[in-house]
Amino acid sequence: MLSFIRIILAAIFIIFMTLFALIYCLFSPRDPKHVHFFCRWFNQLHKLVGVQLIQRGTERVKNAGNSVYISNHQSIFDFVTAPGMLQPRTVSLGKKSLLWLPFFGQLYWITGNILIDRDNKSKARNTIKQVVEAIHQRNLSVWIYPEGTRSKGRGLLPFKTGAFRMAIEAGVPIIPMCVSTTHNKIDLNRRTNGVVIAEMLEPIDVSGYSTNEARALADHCHKLMSDKIAELDKEVEQLEAQQNASLQAD
Repeated sequence: MLSFIRIILAAIFIIFMTLFALIYCLFSPRDPKHVHFFCRWFNQLHKLVGVQLIQRGTERVKNAGNSVYISNHQSIFDFVTAPGMLQPRTVSLGKKSLLWLPFFGQLYWITGNILIDRDNKSKARNTIKQVVEAIHQRNLSVWIYPEGTRSKGRGLLPFKTGAFRMAIEAGVPIIPMCVSTTHNKIDLNRRTNGVVIAEMLEPIDVSGYSTNEARALADHCHKLMSDKIAELDKEVEQLEAQQNASLQAD
């Protein structure tokens, strides 16, 4: 029953946000400032699913300028744990098929995110070029999931090189953002679903890399993020153990 109530409330929330966005964004459609604005709202969804969300590290990127943000991609609950970390004038890259997702797809498009054809390999190079141009011409940062698909409990999957080629060609830093493991953690039928930590890491200077070294940069970032996620998981385990001990003591 609790799961059903949460799903209904989330659906109402998304429908309301979409209708509001369609009106709000008519005055400046696809302006990247809208993404940050609406992500502030989506950040509240963690309360609906009963997650204690700890967000930190954004002070590390205040002066980073245009950047390519990369994050681990675990499940649909990334829309609950990650939005609060998105910085102003940052848009995400999503599959064109998202446009056909009722309400959310239209919200995703009109707020200014970039839709790409991931299935067409022949267009991949042109897509990178277009995003690089957008970073500079529209004064953007971009948010990418370099795994390319949701990991669904398989750990941090190997990174594709597209995000890293974009950063190298655009001459902007890579900024990793890590979220502690959520696989099998969030049960919509449970009142509370424990602690999740989202942390922004220090910007990574890519000026020493050529496009031919995108794979080496991707592997370097993968190692950094894999180690950080392991640290976050250990910290979550300790925090939840302390909370459980406190509840038992009471």
